[in-house]
Amino acid sequence: MKKYTLNSPVSELSGVGAAREKQLSRLGIYTLRDLIYLFPRAYEKRGDIKLISEVIDDSVSAFILTVGTQVRSANLKRGLTISKFRAFDESGSVEISFFNSPYVKDVFHIGDTFRFYGKPSLSRGAVKLTNPKFDPVIEGVPLPSLVPIYPLTEGISSKFIDKITKTAFDAVINDITDPLPDNVRIENSLPVLSYALRNIHFPEDDTALGKALRRLAFEEMFAFGIGISLSARYKTHSEAVAFSPCDMKPFTSLFPYELTRSQKETVNDIYRDTVLKKENGITPQMARIVVGDVGSGKTVCALAAIYIAAKSGFQAAMMAPTEILARQHYSEAKRIFDSLGIKTELLLGSTTQKEKKRIYESLKNKETDVLIGTHALITDKVEFNSLGLVITDEQHRFGVAQRATLKDKAKKAHMLVMSATPIPRTLALTMYGDLDVSRITEMPKGRIKVDTFVVDETYRDRLCAFISKQVENGGQCYVVCPAIEDAEEEEGFSPTSLGGELLKSSLNLKNVKDYTDILKQKLPHLRIESLHGKMKAAEKDAVMQRFSSGETDILVSTTVIEVGVNVPNASLMVVENADRFGLSQLHQLRGRVGRGTRKSYCVLVSDLNTEKSKSRLEIMRTTYDGYEIAEKDLVLRGPGDFFSSESTMRQSGGFEFNLAKLCDDKDLFEKAFAEAKALVARDPELIMPENQEIKKVIEKIMTPQASTIS
Repeated sequence: MKKYTLNSPVSELSGVGAAREKQLSRLGIYTLRDLIYLFPRAYEKRGDIKLISEVIDDSVSAFILTVGTQVRSANLKRGLTISKFRAFDESGSVEISFFNSPYVKDVFHIGDTFRFYGKPSLSRGAVKLTNPKFDPVIEGVPLPSLVPIYPLTEGISSKFIDKITKTAFDAVINDITDPLPDNVRIENSLPVLSYALRNIHFPEDDTALGKALRRLAFEEMFAFGIGISLSARYKTHSEAVAFSPCDMKPFTSLFPYELTRSQKETVNDIYRDTVLKKENGITPQMARIVVGDVGSGKTVCALAAIYIAAKSGFQAAMMAPTEILARQHYSEAKRIFDSLGIKTELLLGSTTQKEKKRIYESLKNKETDVLIGTHALITDKVEFNSLGLVITDEQHRFGVAQRATLKDKAKKAHMLVMSATPIPRTLALTMYGDLDVSRITEMPKGRIKVDTFVVDETYRDRLCAFISKQVENGGQCYVVCPAIEDAEEEEGFSPTSLGGELLKSSLNLKNVKDYTDILKQKLPHLRIESLHGKMKAAEKDAVMQRFSSGETDILVSTTVIEVGVNVPNASLMVVENADRFGLSQLHQLRGRVGRGTRKSYCVLVSDLNTEKSKSRLEIMRTTYDGYEIAEKDLVLRGPGDFFSSESTMRQSGGFEFNLAKLCDDKDLFEKAFAEAKALVARDPELIMPENQEIKKVIEKIMTPQASTIS
């Protein structure tokens, strides 16, 4: 029998040829370790069996049915085929149809029993099932109650992932070492890693799945906490350039309004860090994050930092995640700095080669004081003469390698990062343990409150009319959907608590591609475009630029617009399946409108009628303070909301959260970070024998400058 290891190529598994190997690589799967750590994104609760008489229209269910008639097939138009038969249980019968699946005639025979899983429909009392999933019922062979649904790519099915994962897991289970120190695991009542991995892929029941999720989420947060603690420890030893005292009045006098109290405090924080602060006669490196609501004025604080650097004779660099956002920053910076004699340049991937060459030379010759741009800033050809300040906007959008490359342009430069997620103070102190935090808690004067409404599907026609009216009155509209296209997840269950509870995913899940087509049919007189994360960066920028310039009336998008450009003309934000989003994320989306003088609105659409869902959306309807919303979100959803796939929470190093984002256990979160902090305090170099396995994990996720564990 072939001997496998965790590092064995996935191509060595039976059934994985060259084509499958390439397909799996698109999911980041190259080794058996990668395969075992590809966690399900949802679970289908196929063990909850219903009778035909209990059918609720459009409610995903499982049935044990016996085939009652032969399969009959027919050809439809355009090459489409349909295969039908009837099946029954003790309470009634159902018509089952499969499209373009002629093979089913060899699968279903009269008298055979199967478990079917799908979304039944009711028409005049008749029950129908279309393209259900199925498993043969064989006496003595138990069927899994919970069936995992994996992230997929073209050519790869969940059933195939499930099959090869079982093979891999059985082959290497004895080689899996547990990175959690035994004392930490036992103290927190966590199962061993092998149990957790087995039950995350092949759960015995809800309880076992809950234990597995809890264990793996704790491990992710524990490792992250160690990384943060080590980074904070390293930070105290960094030396930076010293900026010179300067008068801020020439800068602040250029704004037609007075800075808010929070903005003034933040600018003072930056000034103290870079000009006044001394430790043993040297200036320690500023590592500060400015956290605040969308539109709260973080950019002004960043420009103040640039002003201090320039007046001290140093250059500054500011990196934004998109070209359109970089252009917006450049436009504002140039307007301010031109009158102060500070030279500002813009460098983008789309900048012409001739222009790039000119900018490179001006940087080296110190003719340019401020460089604003995108990833183009981190190319080898960008050489600064005297870089003293590095700013990253929406820094969670950049990988650690990108941030480190920009920072490495000058080892002694100060670092300032910005995030548009107003998070609770206690969570900020934990998550940003290696950064000093400045919180902007006020909005600039003159911002108009965005009226918020919560509606269900019965308001659909009125909502379309309202969208049309907003555009007719000169406004523009965002429509945000939780998915890009129709996907399997609609029929799954997402694990949303670590106590084993499984929550059914929202039905009628809206996706960008289909909903764009629907709106184009309903509102043919309006200009409608779509935007989502799978589009190329240049394509996304072009779509956003057209919306920003008023060439598009309605933008149907995923949450990629959560962080984006300022579009003062946008007056309506519609969020479909609003129950799918965290409160902080909804608040971020709402912040995209109401940025001009036009009266603006936010409409949250949800058909989920649970008390928890209602109370959450009621908070959004009545609360407008981002920090208050974040505090309530922490209580309602737990810290996992701040790890969500498109959240604005910072991630340390190359660390990617898989299961911590599903965590709604605040106590578990706090325990993980407390344990991490205590471990680093007693073993700062991670040299104790019991910490060797977690040390290996940390070495993979630490930032380059902090990965100095001896």
